[in-house]
Amino acid sequence: MIGARPGTAGATRACPHCKATILESSAVCPACRGHLRFDSAAQSLGVRPTSTSLKVEGAIRQPSDGATTEYSMLLTIRNERGEEVARQLVGVGALRPGEERTFSLTVETSEPVGMRAKKH
Repeated sequence: MIGARPGTAGATRACPHCKATILESSAVCPACRGHLRFDSAAQSLGVRPTSTSLKVEGAIRQPSDGATTEYSMLLTIRNERGEEVARQLVGVGALRPGEERTFSLTVETSEPVGMRAKKH
């Protein structure tokens, strides 16, 4: 988890609905899509609209005549030096013959306005 102080870019907090760790500047939780602010305070943060910087989607299908197989979806984030910043097991499951699963990864970015930059 990023250790930025409250009021700085990259600062985090817990979503009151699903308890996921989210950006402090979020007006909507990206995990549960719950609205976090309805008042003018959300607009005063000055968060610009997000853009999708990366989107990857793929599907795996177990052949009808194949055996049941298991899968694990693992997400790893690394910094510019290749050091692991975060690692999360997102989900696990099994594919029975003829079943299919689709996996999607989306990275959204935005520029928070009015927040201090994190010092390195």
